[in-house]
Amino acid sequence: MKIATWNVNSLTARLQHVLDWLTANPVDVLCLQELKLSDDKFPLMELQAAGYDAAVFGQKTYNGVAILSRAPARDVMRNIGGFTDEHSRVISATVDTPAGNLRVINGYFVNGQAPGTDKFAYKMRWLDALRDWLRAELVTHSNLVLLGDFNIAPEDRDSFDPIGLAETIHHTTEERNHFKALLELGLVDSFRLFEQPEKSYTWWDYRMLGYQKNRGLRIDHILVSQPLAREVKGCVIDRVPRKWEKPSDHAPVILEL
Repeated sequence: MKIATWNVNSLTARLQHVLDWLTANPVDVLCLQELKLSDDKFPLMELQAAGYDAAVFGQKTYNGVAILSRAPARDVMRNIGGFTDEHSRVISATVDTPAGNLRVINGYFVNGQAPGTDKFAYKMRWLDALRDWLRAELVTHSNLVLLGDFNIAPEDRDSFDPIGLAETIHHTTEERNHFKALLELGLVDSFRLFEQPEKSYTWWDYRMLGYQKNRGLRIDHILVSQPLAREVKGCVIDRVPRKWEKPSDHAPVILEL
């Protein structure tokens, strides 16, 4: 099966992109971030016509996440267990597969703005809560995928300018330590299970010809639990939609199991 993640930066603006991409890439599960719409505005009928059920956690204007799946998702949970948050950032669901139950956790991680700000402090609290909650989730769900826009470039090779951007947002030691802490829970960065091209990124700034000059960051990730890691057949970044007219600033990442 194939599972993908994509920050669409407004589903209203990018719905046709999503439909076109699913036609060309009929994945089993697609996790979306930054819907930027409330649940009542979610285009459920259009996605059902394309063959997908949807579990949605929307928010007007900002944030919002959804899990699209061929098989109906069940046991849906919204946000991090035990962590009070006014923002719609996490949605979890179980998807039935021929190999058994798969727990999918889709997150739009906090951006954090800049070190030393209140938003950065919120990001640290949010990441602490995520780690603690995931520890328990991994006990309950051996086959688990954590994916989405992490807003963290975990290593220097995940940034177009690791020296110039050192200790700025997405590059700080604190953020990278949190990413490592997720791996220490037993999760595996599926993209790094394979030899990948240099300068592989998932996000490019709209400004200053960011995409054309490949001035990007790898901040969209798919982490898998240890039992699933043995089943990973590939993980790739699809840069094609970033070339489309009025694209999202993120590209999809696809995991094959």
